Amino acid sequence: MLFPYDNPMPIRIGYKYSLPVHSSYATYHSHPQCEIYYFHGGSCTFVIGDRLYVMTPGDLIIMDGMTLHFPKIDPAVAYTRTTIHFDRSYVEGLLTLPAPIDLLGPFDRLRNHVINLNEAERDEVEAMLQRLHELGAVKAPVSYNRFCLHFADLLLFIYERCERSLAEPRKPLSEKEKNVQKIISYIEAHYEQDIHLDGLESELHLDKHYLSRIFKEVTGVTIFTHLYTRRINQAQLLFMIEPNETVTNVCYRVGFKHLPHFSRIFKKYVGLTPESFRKTRPKVGKES
Repeated sequence: MLFPYDNPMPIRIGYKYSLPVHSSYATYHSHPQCEIYYFHGGSCTFVIGDRLYVMTPGDLIIMDGMTLHFPKIDPAVAYTRTTIHFDRSYVEGLLTLPAPIDLLGPFDRLRNHVINLNEAERDEVEAMLQRLHELGAVKAPVSYNRFCLHFADLLLFIYERCERSLAEPRKPLSEKEKNVQKIISYIEAHYEQDIHLDGLESELHLDKHYLSRIFKEVTGVTIFTHLYTRRINQAQLLFMIEPNETVTNVCYRVGFKHLPHFSRIFKKYVGLTPESFRKTRPKVGKES
């Protein structure tokens, strides 16, 4: 009998990674798996979609995965995190609880959410993560079943904690971080349109040179790197969801004015031309 550990794991844990962010994750990215991210320590600003979060050790994030996200870290400070990526369809059939609870409800209702844990909750979660790491390292049916039960317990903890998180105020951002948040929110709402620094200056009533400087300082990338990444991410989704859509139409729909520019940026970020990606990428159906 084949067990999931004989193949790519449907639940994958990276426990207490302290190495620098891998190059493929050192910029904005997305993935089809849901993600649980626990911040052990370091200096990290996390951008998820159009929201910016200044992380504190002990923070836990749940993410739907498909929303563009990026951890910007300070390389001068030791950075340690644990991540769990899991296939949603697999986890949905993981087990039936005697008192029915939608374990993935928080990932649906909140989609992307930061949970600020207190000291007791941090101890509890860190013990769970350590146990998952230990059980996941043993390639045996009993250990894997115990791993799945412990993972379900972590999801129950998250479910219970998210019920309270909705009523708690978010940590306030500094004035500089608030302005970066305004830029991110504006790009999210208008990325299909013609965006330039003069327009941002006019819309946000802030000097364009100041906007460029603080955005790079807080996120680690330029405004236009973020804009192009957002557009290319959307283009990839359109190619998967609408397989009959032409490259030219997708180019214009995501905000590029010239097809050669779109093709050049797409290949730079994805590693394939739009035409190649469109032919080889798995197609997905639209949500009902």
